[in-house]
Amino acid sequence: MHEMGIALEVIRIANDSIPDELSGARIAKINLKIGKMAAVVADSLRFCFEIASKDTPAEGAELVIEEIPLQLRCRDCGTQWTAREPVFVCPDCKGSSVEMVSGRELDINTIEIVEEDSHATQSG
Repeated sequence: MHEMGIALEVIRIANDSIPDELSGARIAKINLKIGKMAAVVADSLRFCFEIASKDTPAEGAELVIEEIPLQLRCRDCGTQWTAREPVFVCPDCKGSSVEMVSGRELDINTIEIVEEDSHATQSG
């Protein structure tokens, strides 16, 4: 399952985002944007994240996943729509020359860091 590899990379990036001058800081929350076509199972990613984050500053962090819908645009007529099924035909002109506008994302949107001493939050 590739969700473990994704979880490990998210944890590495989140841990690397903690400024050196923040001693005792931890990751409180990570907001991800994952496209519908990214082939990531959200529940599996959460499970892998929970296991992989043990004994790291990301342990116990909230993992928020925003699913980005598959948006397509017809190259022939310019129509843009949200695809709800795996049919890549323009609903207006019935053309099949389409491009993906969104739906493949796999991005860390924000990382919230909490400094244990002062409970100050920083987004990055």
